[in-house]
Amino acid sequence: MLLGVTGQIDKMGVKLGDLKKFLADAERRRITDTSVQGWVTELKRAMYDATDILDICQLKAMEHHASRTGCCNPLLFCLRNPLFAHEIGTRIRALNQKLDDIKERSAAFGFDLASYEDSSSKVHSSRLSTSRETSWELDRSGVVGEKIKEDTRALVEIMVRRPEVETSNTDNNRVMVFAIVGVGGIGKTTLAQKVFNDEAINANFDTKIWLSVNQGFDKVELLRTAITLAGGKHPSEKALAVLWPILSAALAGKKIFLVMDDVWSHEAWGDVLETPLNDVARGSRVLVTTRDTRVARGMKAVLPYHHIDKLDDEDAWSLLRKQVISSETDGPEVDMLKDIGLQIAVKCGGLPLAVKVMGGLLCQKDKRRHEWSMVLNDSIWSASEMPEELNYSIYLSYEDLPPSIKQCFLYYSLLPKSAVWYKNSIIGMWISEGFLHRNSDDLEELGSKYYKELILRNLIEPVTKWSDQQVCSMHDVVRSFAQFVARDEALAAHSGDTGFISKLSAHKFLRLSMEKKVSESDGLGWSSLHAQKTLRTLILVGPISMKPSDSIVDFPCLRTLHTESVDVAVLVESLGKLKHLRYLFIWKSDISSLPDNIGNMKFLQFICLVKCQQSVKLPHSILKLAQLRYLNFHDSSINGIPKGFSVLTNLRNLRGFPAQTDGVWCSLDELGPLSELRSLGVQRLENVSVTSSAAKAKLGEKVHLTHLFLYCSSILGDDGLIKDEKGVSEEEQRQIAGVFDELCPSPSLEYLDINGFFGRQLPRWMMSRSAPVFKSLRIIFMLDLACCTQLPDCLCQLPCLQDIMIRRAPAIKRVGPEFLQSYQTPAAFPRLRKLELTGMVEWEEWEWEEQVQAMPLLEVLELKSCRLRCLPPGLASHARALKSISAQNNQHLNSLENFASAVELEVAESPDLERIANLPNLRKLEIEACPKLNVLEGICALQRLVLEDYAMETLPEYMQDVNPRHFELRCSLTLLTSIAVGQSGPEWDKFSRIDHVKAYAPDENNKRKWYVLYTREPCSMDTNVRHSISAGKLAQRCRLNLLFHSVH
Repeated sequence: MLLGVTGQIDKMGVKLGDLKKFLADAERRRITDTSVQGWVTELKRAMYDATDILDICQLKAMEHHASRTGCCNPLLFCLRNPLFAHEIGTRIRALNQKLDDIKERSAAFGFDLASYEDSSSKVHSSRLSTSRETSWELDRSGVVGEKIKEDTRALVEIMVRRPEVETSNTDNNRVMVFAIVGVGGIGKTTLAQKVFNDEAINANFDTKIWLSVNQGFDKVELLRTAITLAGGKHPSEKALAVLWPILSAALAGKKIFLVMDDVWSHEAWGDVLETPLNDVARGSRVLVTTRDTRVARGMKAVLPYHHIDKLDDEDAWSLLRKQVISSETDGPEVDMLKDIGLQIAVKCGGLPLAVKVMGGLLCQKDKRRHEWSMVLNDSIWSASEMPEELNYSIYLSYEDLPPSIKQCFLYYSLLPKSAVWYKNSIIGMWISEGFLHRNSDDLEELGSKYYKELILRNLIEPVTKWSDQQVCSMHDVVRSFAQFVARDEALAAHSGDTGFISKLSAHKFLRLSMEKKVSESDGLGWSSLHAQKTLRTLILVGPISMKPSDSIVDFPCLRTLHTESVDVAVLVESLGKLKHLRYLFIWKSDISSLPDNIGNMKFLQFICLVKCQQSVKLPHSILKLAQLRYLNFHDSSINGIPKGFSVLTNLRNLRGFPAQTDGVWCSLDELGPLSELRSLGVQRLENVSVTSSAAKAKLGEKVHLTHLFLYCSSILGDDGLIKDEKGVSEEEQRQIAGVFDELCPSPSLEYLDINGFFGRQLPRWMMSRSAPVFKSLRIIFMLDLACCTQLPDCLCQLPCLQDIMIRRAPAIKRVGPEFLQSYQTPAAFPRLRKLELTGMVEWEEWEWEEQVQAMPLLEVLELKSCRLRCLPPGLASHARALKSISAQNNQHLNSLENFASAVELEVAESPDLERIANLPNLRKLEIEACPKLNVLEGICALQRLVLEDYAMETLPEYMQDVNPRHFELRCSLTLLTSIAVGQSGPEWDKFSRIDHVKAYAPDENNKRKWYVLYTREPCSMDTNVRHSISAGKLAQRCRLNLLFHSVH
């Protein structure tokens, strides 16, 4: 029997190996070929069956302590048990028969293994459109909104101006490269065409060339095209060395403007065009459009790259309207459908290409509400067909991914949009599904590489609210494409989606994600999922009704279970029966304990209990989970962790570890043996009374540790001041400082988060000259420094420090010159890009003299809730890269001026602010509740002004001193009514010269209930404010406005 089964195992391995060679080719073809789709699904399910069989064998070996018997192979060990060998052998034989059938059917599809490496390009041309060729000619029907005009002006301005770097005598900067980066279909080509056709470009360059490069370009043809467009003549010669001098001669001494559109590899520049452009005139420019940030980097494009924003809802509707209207007579008829059309436009997620595709679809429909409603409610992106144009655009990015990353990309599309998905959780899911293949020591590193790859290709986008790219979003259209590709294996849906229940009944999925709002009550219960016996991933976001008899054992193949706001307590007892489970995430649940038999779940690698306020107990058997890689109890009521925790030496990430000293639970010294940690978070450090216990954690010896979170329970109230009137004793301050001193991390640290520290001075390792040992430290986040009187004085020397965020430090009154005192670098904070100082409610003085060089790369400055009167002169003099300034709730700030590089400025709730001046490059200015502001001068580049003040009775006089192209006003109904009068009203002269004005007033729960929309050329004004409103009604509504504003 043993020999027979092992023979079947060998056959299974050979067959799977052979069939996997077909898989990459089949994956490409299955997107539009349903017959191939079915074949791929069968093969992949057979492969999953094989991994499940191996799992069971390995689990059996673990249960019987195979290592003690001298048998190293768990499969062979298990086969020594006759009953088990018979059972597993039967399964393997059945699987082999299935693989034979799958392989036999593959012959009908003609998978060509001999040309496997070349199959990609053949598939492109056979299934989808041929290579997308673009030209410099602009289709004006695809241009809408003011944003693209602003972007065009900004890019043209960069192209024609002469930067300081070009004034040198070297020839290194004859050609400067600039990049437009974004996802396919976002409008990169359209923007490049607008720039290419701009009059200023025509006037400033001798020669303009447009090259459509595309994926899989031919070097010789690209060079020959460039020669032709440059006015040269080329022979039939195909050698680059012969063609280069021809192009060089055609362009020698000329100031050129070259657009390279749709570039997929920097080799198009470095290997083909860069060399012959060495002799062009200084001031020449190259503008490249690409989906991949690394292309721009490889071409040494000037930072920052230009990223295109999505269309806002109104612009998306305008574009959709343009696509649908075929004649002037159609306009009124289409406008009657605006409410539905706007919803259709929103569904396109701000992607111009998607809007155009939808417009083309609507052109085929009658202009009737019923027809448009059917389009709105049709799940067009994830149904049986994807629109070809959109399919092709996103498909190119998908097809260019390495096979190993494709499945990670498809998996990402399942994650519900309503939840926040952190990088660590996503990588944990990828590991659990077996998508990452490498030595187990560095699976997280490989996952990070894949995650970054998706960012660089603009398939996911970092959300700026979170630092270090920890949270990303996926564009709706990209998500829909991915869900379409994975449609036979995975289902992602809202519980209210049409046909959701029928889909569950009709098909067996491998992965299921469902999101449901708390307010929804559609009767969907746990029993609705019972038929999905083959599920490997189950993601539930939002409540689902359960009965006491419900169990998780309905999903025996489950590897990943992720629940948010789901009361899963009823499922806890059956959790231990999920033999294959690797990933367990429970957020905001009524669960009070993990199951006592959790130690039997030998494959568990990822456990996360976040915001589970009833969780108080961890079973002792958790110490048996030798494969555990990630453990997170952040913001949960875990009182302690069982003693012996140090045996979990495979841990890579540990968050929410509660510091205890009562002897019942494990203490900090059990962290000592955990040498593989990459990320560590310890909370309730105020409980540690013996500094030697902290020393035994041996943080300085953890050479892999890159992220460290050290938390005490905060003693600050909502006002940012210490809650207890008695304050903190000096002994308590010394005690906590001593504990933190012993928690000095290793030099590998990249991210440091300190929360709730109440010592008078920060740890010695942050304050002494030894701090520069942290040469890899990039981000520092400090929150609730209750008693700290001084900022660290050696951070300024850290060579890689990019972000500093300090929130709520009420004891700091002064930031002196020691903060910028650099001993080892020419400038303090040489790589700092973001500085956020908020909630320093007693901070009055910031010393930084003009002669002190610091922060040369600072781009973002945020100041909130402090007592500063003005910003230091050194900041304005040396922070020459500063682009964005935000100043909010600074009660004594009276001026902001002399920031030559600032592009965006936001000021809010600053009652003493009187003057904003000398910001020559400022393009966007937002002002909220600054009643004393009376001077706006030296702001000649202003494009957009946003003003919010519901107590304001008239437009401020400084409106006469600025001339933005766009003005948005949020004000009282009284002022809005005065504006709505138009030319005969008292406010007309203050806004009439502005190109576009949008003004709004609130009413009850709608902030934009009343509006005035004004355009200068052609002159028009649209408003829903009726001039006949009686004085009494107007006064009543004004009172409602003020009440609404005070509440919100």
